[in-house]
Amino acid sequence: MSATITVWRHPRPEGAAGLCVGARSDLAVPARRAKRLARRIQAYARKHRLAHEVWTSPLRRCADVGRWLKRWGWRHRIDAALAEIDFGAWDGRPWARIPKTEIDDWVRDFAGFAPEGGESLRALLKRASSWSGGELVVSHGGWMLARRWAGAHPGQPPRADQWPRPPAYGERWTL
Repeated sequence: MSATITVWRHPRPEGAAGLCVGARSDLAVPARRAKRLARRIQAYARKHRLAHEVWTSPLRRCADVGRWLKRWGWRHRIDAALAEIDFGAWDGRPWARIPKTEIDDWVRDFAGFAPEGGESLRALLKRASSWSGGELVVSHGGWMLARRWAGAHPGQPPRADQWPRPPAYGERWTL
């Protein structure tokens, strides 16, 4: 795992309630929420004397925060490796409409299962743990959980009952 980073989960997006939201769901966030998080990142960087450079996922719910910072003179870097897990055919569908048999398959093989055309948690763990970029990041709950899990349990994939709840929207973690 690379050096310590400070990562914020993106602001709450519009239209996500009840849906399986992953890398293919490019949901927008209201401009005021993106701007508010950008201001918090700016204050954090000032307090800790960090470079004015932020790395984000390419998805709008993260990248819009970086665009605000760029307007204020920051360098904004976009990296697809910071994206949320790819839920494949599940992405954007209501959780209630995903067949129970598929959910059961996922629970049985939590780290190895991938929905049709999607990415397994094992792949996300590898992607998140091997990422090396800057100190300040805006990413997704799944990516943050994967990075934290990989750091705390190297080489040990989680079971479904071990996987924690995601951070709150806008929450900051040091990883």
